[in-house]
Amino acid sequence: MRRNTSILLLAVGHACVDIYQGAVAALIPFFVAERDYTYAVASGIVLAASLLSSVAQPLFGALTDRWAMPWLLPVSTLLGGVGIALSGLSGSYGLTLFFVAVSGIGVAAYHPESARMARQAGGGSHTAMSWFSLGGNIGFALAPLVVSAVIGHGSLHWTPVLVLPALAGTALCVPVVRMFGRPRTGAAKTKVPGGADDVASFVKLSLAVVCRSVVFTGLSTFVSFYAQQRMQGSTTAGTVALFLLFLGGAFGSVLGGVLAGRYDRVRVCGWSYLLSIATVTGVIYAPGPAVFLCVALTAAGLYVPFSLQVTLGQDYLPSRIGTAGGVTLGLTVSIGGLTSPLLGHLADSTTLQAALTPLIAMPALSWLLFRTLPEPAGPGTGTAAPVPVSARRDIPGPSQRRGPEAGSGSGQSAASPDPRSDRPSGVNAAAS
Repeated sequence: MRRNTSILLLAVGHACVDIYQGAVAALIPFFVAERDYTYAVASGIVLAASLLSSVAQPLFGALTDRWAMPWLLPVSTLLGGVGIALSGLSGSYGLTLFFVAVSGIGVAAYHPESARMARQAGGGSHTAMSWFSLGGNIGFALAPLVVSAVIGHGSLHWTPVLVLPALAGTALCVPVVRMFGRPRTGAAKTKVPGGADDVASFVKLSLAVVCRSVVFTGLSTFVSFYAQQRMQGSTTAGTVALFLLFLGGAFGSVLGGVLAGRYDRVRVCGWSYLLSIATVTGVIYAPGPAVFLCVALTAAGLYVPFSLQVTLGQDYLPSRIGTAGGVTLGLTVSIGGLTSPLLGHLADSTTLQAALTPLIAMPALSWLLFRTLPEPAGPGTGTAAPVPVSARRDIPGPSQRRGPEAGSGSGQSAASPDPRSDRPSGVNAAAS
């Protein structure tokens, strides 16, 4: 019961934090409308949220590999909310960038530690990690609705109201911190779990996640504008398109966890990226209202691999789980925002459709990279190097492949050692 409670609280807290990642894209149309920003200038706001986050996430991941930092959850949640809350109060572009960057740092600090705690609480289960990821996806999906409700009938001066989800998330983090116990000063260093790191596979995985991030961030930045253009300037169409982009991601995360119980993660991710090539093409070129269906399918296709990539990264780097989470859940996701200004410049000089067309290549590149990746062994057993998916024709099912632990349905051993086994006994009890 305590395991289910901790996963639930982590998932809801994740939703509260990721509202602020989604809020950046949701605020862009309002910045353009009230301040007459160009596409390129507006996409610079997305860049501000991504740039510091890209640098900070691996640093926070490395720190959480050395010390338990559950206190980061409430602190980073509050920081993420305060930054967005202050972003609309000043007409200064520089201050707007600063406050959005502050929010990005808060989001960056949250994810590595929360991903580690979710893995520990779930006993390495893909399903538990998919529910944790679902919370973030729901936060993304709610962001355009929350922003529209708060600002849609007013102005950017109402952004302080957007701090409310952060306050709720901070309150939810308190019992989670208590469940995982207090970190011990100086003595809570991480023991290196058994198993060798597969750095080469981790690098390939990271590149695949970068490609995914480029297409998802590009669409989340501009799909609202694009839907408005396709539907004769309807602002409602823009809000609906962004909502579907984020809501489809929530469905995809849960589906990814279910599929990983039947097939290996590398294969599931490869299938998903292959299908995403067609759906991204549909978003850009499908006529009329069909664009909304393609947006939802694209989101699902891009999010089926999301939680699976987190656990794959942790299994490729079993001795540096915090760093793996910081990269796969943070750095590589944030890098997508670095390309937004380039898409904005291209849209200003050509058309928005022409600017979005290169995004079709991104899921294709992710698919090609996954063709070269092995399915790693579960945590605590080392990272084996089986034949890559591209060379496997008839891969046996999980029950034939995994031996005694196959019945778990997660592809990982539920009895994997806690990477913080030197922490107080209350930590392990709380995660069971």
